[in-house]
Order: sequence, then structure tokens, then C-alpha cells
Amino acid sequence: MSDELRTNLALLCSYHSSIAEICRRLEINRQQFNKYLAGASHPSRHNMRRICDFFGVSESELLMEPQQFENIVSLKRKPMEQEELKKPLRHLDRLYQRSQGLDKYVGYYFRYFYSFSNPGQVIRSLVSIYKEDERFYWKNIELLRDQETGRLRGMHKYDGALFYLADRIYILEYESLEVNSITQATLYPSHRNRLDILVGIQTGGPTRRGRKPGASKVALEFLGRDIDVRQAMKRIGLYSARSGHIRSELLSLIENTISVGASVLDVEEP
Repeated sequence: MSDELRTNLALLCSYHSSIAEICRRLEINRQQFNKYLAGASHPSRHNMRRICDFFGVSESELLMEPQQFENIVSLKRKPMEQEELKKPLRHLDRLYQRSQGLDKYVGYYFRYFYSFSNPGQVIRSLVSIYKEDERFYWKNIELLRDQETGRLRGMHKYDGALFYLADRIYILEYESLEVNSITQATLYPSHRNRLDILVGIQTGGPTRRGRKPGASKVALEFLGRDIDVRQAMKRIGLYSARSGHIRSELLSLIENTISVGASVLDVEEP
């Protein structure tokens, strides 16, 4: 068996997780395949065809000088890798194509909801909705700071995307520091001339609760398009619902109670 074939075959195998998996999919005996890799045996014409078809190369390419073969494989794989990357994004593209414009909602907000991990505490975080390349995105920062003591228990940053579909605003965000949680929120849009408060429902699985998922009402209070971000950051944190620091109107909007006769947690359009 030529050194070229042995070296080139080893290169192709390096793109896969294991030799065992390759042999299983090729339906070639592992011991026989190891002989090919060691240069102790040459594949039969039948096995050579199966190997070439599996790796997407021709027999003449497989017998090339290794450096030339590596260049060819690299060129072939780049479009394949790019195509693989695009596949999961196709779903987002479809949603963006159907989504209505969200220009009205660009700006900064305080986000309010009852903490999943700290009973009786309300989280006030700072949100930015912004536009890039005709698409709308979301940034959210939470400082788990006790406003009474000033103690900081943690910080979370979220990045996400927004869609406006069937008269609802959908937000999909993920925790971008540890990349270990996803939250999805659905909000009513505002049909008033002056943007004020958006309300809705959010679901997720905060890590501090273990594996338990949860759902809560959520409210976004519009601050404006041009604000003093540093001053706004000083106001985010954990607040006791009884502290008086959060308006009673906002507290009533995020109260997680199920109406009499209802069987699910929902929120009425304001």
C-alpha cells in the first residue's frame, strides 16, 4: 500500500469522532481497516469505492501527494461546514422573513419579574432593544444586588433575538456568560402612541433552581431611546415587593396568580 494512500486516509479519518464509527458506517471490519491505516494492506476495488463514496473523494484524489490532497480536502470541507452552519439558522431566517417591523420598540427598558430563586423578591434588570441589518436584537443585564444591603449575589448577561408575529412580540434570549440557560418571552405589543409598559409571560430554567423550569409574568417599562445608562444601572437589582421601591402598578402586572376558573398562568392585555 502506498504511503500517500495511508497518509491521506488518516487525514480523512481525523475529521471524524472515531475509527470505530467510520468502520460501522462503512461496514468494514475494524481490523481490516486498521491494516489500511498502517499501510499493511490495500483496499479491494469494492472497498476502495465504498471508502471514496463515504469520504466524498475520488480514488485518484486519494492517491495524490499528501500536501496537495490536504489542500483539496480543505477546499471541499469549507462549503460543507458553512452549509452545516446555515441549517439551524434557516428556522430563524423564516421567522425573520415573517416578522413585522419593531422600530417602535427600539430603546431601553427596565424589566420586572418575580425572582425564580429568591421568593418575594422582584428582579429589575436593564434591557436594550436594537436594530442591525434590518433585524432586531436584545441585550439584558441582571445584577442580583440587594438594594437594602448593597450585597451583590451574582450577575447575568443575556443576548437574544426579537420577532413580531401575529400581533405578539417574541423574545428568545440565552445567558451569554455561562451559556447554560434559555428564556423565551411573549409580550403584547403596544398600540398606543406613547410607548409605556409591555406585559407578557416568560418561561425558562434558571440554574439556581436546579433543573426545575418555571414561568412568570413579566413587564417591560420603557425608559427612552437615549438614557444615562450608568444611572440606570444603579437602579437594577433585587427588590422586596414590600419595599416601596417598585410602583404598585408594576407589581400588580407581574403578580403570579391564576384567575378563578382558569387552569393556566396568563396575562390580560393592558
